[in-house]
Amino acid sequence: MTIRVRYAPSPTGHLHIGNARTALFNYLFAKHKNGTFIVRIEDTDTERNVESGIESQLEQLAWLGITPDETIGVNETHGPYRQLERLDIYTRYAKELLEKGLAYKCYCTKEELEAEREAMRQAGEDKLHYSRKCLGAPEQDKPFAIRFKVPENTAFPFTDIVKGGVRFSSDDIGDWVIVKQNGIPTYNFACAIDDHLMEISHVLRGEDHITNTPKQLMVFDAFGWAKPTYGHMTLIVNDQGKKLSKRDQSIIQYIEQYRDLGYLPDAMFNFISLLGFSPDADGEIFTREQLIDLFEERRLSTSPATFDANKLAFINNRYIKALSLDDTVALCKPYLAEEGIGQEKDNDWLESLIAVFKDRLSYGKEIVKLYNDFFNRPFKIDEDAKDMLQEDGVENLIATFKRLVENDASPDADAYKALIKAAGKEANMKGKMLFMPIRIAVSGAMHGPDLPKMMHLLGRDLVTKRLEHTLAFIGAADK
Repeated sequence: MTIRVRYAPSPTGHLHIGNARTALFNYLFAKHKNGTFIVRIEDTDTERNVESGIESQLEQLAWLGITPDETIGVNETHGPYRQLERLDIYTRYAKELLEKGLAYKCYCTKEELEAEREAMRQAGEDKLHYSRKCLGAPEQDKPFAIRFKVPENTAFPFTDIVKGGVRFSSDDIGDWVIVKQNGIPTYNFACAIDDHLMEISHVLRGEDHITNTPKQLMVFDAFGWAKPTYGHMTLIVNDQGKKLSKRDQSIIQYIEQYRDLGYLPDAMFNFISLLGFSPDADGEIFTREQLIDLFEERRLSTSPATFDANKLAFINNRYIKALSLDDTVALCKPYLAEEGIGQEKDNDWLESLIAVFKDRLSYGKEIVKLYNDFFNRPFKIDEDAKDMLQEDGVENLIATFKRLVENDASPDADAYKALIKAAGKEANMKGKMLFMPIRIAVSGAMHGPDLPKMMHLLGRDLVTKRLEHTLAFIGAADK
């Protein structure tokens, strides 16, 4: 079988994390099967389309490295790839259904339809299906929609890649509109026709689309077309188990936002691939080549995928750690410049700053927070670090180190390393009892960046001031 899959977004906004996953899984599936990955634009919802929506979708996909084999301007063998450029195609097929008696014109106005539904609600009916009052009606010189004539007492079963056997009944589906009064097709009608004409073999999408499937199957049956294989991926939920909502402010949900924050595209690719897919391999860090090789539809999860922001931060941190220092500087420099940080410093200082925090970065813009926490927050010794300062010999060690620092006019990182060693020798302290007290005295914490580099960044005056503060704390605690 020739594998052809598609990602079909609406240009109604930015690329959402859920849509990015749909695109990514289709991409991985196609590449694993040596198939074709298609991006088409379903832009028939003209009221919700936004300017530059198509460009935004394609741009963010390209940033993630999800490159289509066919789309607008790329290998257009099955185009056009915008539905608004395919209206004549949908019109032709709608006319064919009318001629076969499988569809009919509906002249009802919006007000008439709403009155009909309200009467059904008042009567206690649970299925608010269209009454078919226009079925068989004579031609009228007034606007009309076209409705699909749903067959009665008919089952629509299919085998879902993720969910297994699924079955819908036509009794639960009323005669639905395939072409609106303005001549624009509805989603399910256009989608089914495009899937057929573009020779789509597999449809992989979110499970919120599963109720669309029977309507699309009806269209395939009506024309006698072979049906694609469907796979409906489980929802992405937050840590409370609730479906991701665009109104949920606790989770960043758009790819462009992650890009603006300085997340790396390879890390995002890696993280998104694990939202509902479990590779048959250990670990959480995978290259895109590995993911293509490992992607098997049988390993798509049947349980909701939890969006774990901490896991994303961990994965992105691993990718930042793997960057060269030059590439990390290029990642972080714009965020520092935006805040006016380091403008008066030379490039060596900038490299030193980023080298100190490189291994702690979860995303590029975090360099600003780390800088401010490091340089601008009031110096305070952490509670869990205070006991260490009461150990025998610590006060003498810090006083000795302070004197040595004061006697060095402009120590750099190497000089600070030598000064620490000299202070340890003079105060007869070594190992943890040498490095930990000095780290606490300078940073207020028991853990942090490389100590000599950190002190070089702080500068001699600030290091001396913090050592004085620590000695005062020790003196006050002894009283």
